[in-house]
Amino acid sequence: MHDAMLVSQVVLWIAVLALSAVVFALVRQIGVLHERILPMGALTIDKGPKVGDKSPVFQLTDLAHRPLTFGAERSDGRSQLLMFVSATCPVCKKLLPIVKSVASSESRWLDLIFTSDGEASEQDGFVRKHQLESFPFVLSSELGMTYRVSKLPYAVLIDEEGVVRAKGLVNTREHLESIVAAKQMGIASIQEYLKTRHVHDHDHEPEPQLVNGERGGKHHG
Repeated sequence: MHDAMLVSQVVLWIAVLALSAVVFALVRQIGVLHERILPMGALTIDKGPKVGDKSPVFQLTDLAHRPLTFGAERSDGRSQLLMFVSATCPVCKKLLPIVKSVASSESRWLDLIFTSDGEASEQDGFVRKHQLESFPFVLSSELGMTYRVSKLPYAVLIDEEGVVRAKGLVNTREHLESIVAAKQMGIASIQEYLKTRHVHDHDHEPEPQLVNGERGGKHHG
């Protein structure tokens, strides 16, 4: 009986060690996968005015009856962030506090404008419920059709020269911040930056030194 208990203990410890090895291997693999996953910015949909193109100019009025101009050159050096949202979009509602936070932190150079379509009464309620009164809110189906906005929430950043500097579908803070970062870095999207950086790093890998006419060879005296 003593021998049977000893054997069972040995088998148990072998099983524990095997399980530990499996868990360690899984943790290591997760770490490798995590390192390989690149941060993704806003998904750019290649429709409508392209990044780098002049934006169409719009003369519109917001819900508070204030005249607004979109896409024109500005002498004050400020950019405009058009945020396409909807009162019936759950993701839009969830993202609103993040949008306001990012706009506040970038307020020295960026103007935030919300835009949607539909009935003015519905959008008025949406503005009051989510405390958006301090931002222009424009009702315009023309804006959405011009920029070919098919999914929400969607953002378009127009710089002080009236040029579309970044655009894309934004579902998270990371997506929205990538729109701002793309403009500040002078690139079309974060995906483009990551791709360029990867190529740049690859092109600048150190070449093996030539020794006696051979790459990586050893010098024989």
